[in-house]
Amino acid sequence: MSADSDALRSGSGTDFPAAANGTSGRSHRVALITGITGQDGSYLTEFLLGKGYEVHGLIRRSSNFNTQRINHIYIDPHNTHKARMKLHYADLTDASSLRRWLDVIQPDEVYNLAAQSHVAVSFEIPDYSADVVATGALRLLEAVRSHISATGRSHIRYYQAGSSEMFGSTPPPQSETTPFHPRSPYAASKCAAHWYTVNYREAYGLFACNGILFNHESPRRGENFVTRKITRAVGRIKIGLQSKLFLGNLQASRDWGFAGDYVEAMWMMLQQEKPDDYVVATEESHTVEEFLEVAFGYVGLNWQDHVVIDKRYFRPAEVDNLKGDSSKARKVLGWKPKVGFEQLVKMMVDEDVEIAKREKVLVDAGYMDAQQQP
Repeated sequence: MSADSDALRSGSGTDFPAAANGTSGRSHRVALITGITGQDGSYLTEFLLGKGYEVHGLIRRSSNFNTQRINHIYIDPHNTHKARMKLHYADLTDASSLRRWLDVIQPDEVYNLAAQSHVAVSFEIPDYSADVVATGALRLLEAVRSHISATGRSHIRYYQAGSSEMFGSTPPPQSETTPFHPRSPYAASKCAAHWYTVNYREAYGLFACNGILFNHESPRRGENFVTRKITRAVGRIKIGLQSKLFLGNLQASRDWGFAGDYVEAMWMMLQQEKPDDYVVATEESHTVEEFLEVAFGYVGLNWQDHVVIDKRYFRPAEVDNLKGDSSKARKVLGWKPKVGFEQLVKMMVDEDVEIAKREKVLVDAGYMDAQQQP
């Protein structure tokens, strides 16, 4: 994507149907996604495009494009017959931008995936995390409610991305009826967003669903999340660009699934007759140490030769064990995960070994300093 498309990404000059009710005047459904440049946003966009949707994504203004995860499906808006994904500048901290794009785009489905989603980082920037994750969801819900009130487009359906972190220290397995006990500013903010969504559903009749998704990973996961941090290190160590990996609590246990499977559950929730809340999980729990064993063992390495425990990566309040009970989603939605734990880990390692090989070419050519990593 060239910088020349910058103005086009803001949505200027885009022609949208003027229909005030339902999907009259257009032959396809329209989805609006916040957080479209994230892991889940990219997989959800691919999924919806495959269903024939027109997809609009809201992105934050930055001096650098942060669109790596969706570059492969981006088509310049000048190519009007093929460009079914469009990007617009907005922010969950800016209520006016949210309402404006709802009025312009007139979506049939709204997916709120945007967040400051890193648990450890939320301890360092708690105010910002709460503003985006909790109050940001409230701003978007209010924008949807206000838009419906003004236009009568009451068929709009809303998805709120929840998190297994909301359960925190509550013993597993965790289901839709399990009490929340958040252990971080991020988790507490997600709890607020969850209850805002329930409140707008009950108070205004909004078709609003909460998806309480347990940990879901992929080769597109951010590199500062523990799973991707591990697989990136495995690739670099295998190729000879790195020797050590610094981690915190290896006994933390998580229910890890594949993000590509989980976005289908998001869509399924919005296709039901009635809005509801659903836990999405594999129903298996594995420790960080188990993840290390599979990842390093897959390429013939012993993780104990390379992993160093660093106290800076321990959280002020730990979440020991998350394991979901997704029986409701399996029964009502007909959803179940397709990718298992070991398959997921190997998928991520394969991708990161290939990335490390490309880095090695740059190092050997003198374009990259191999000593940046220990």
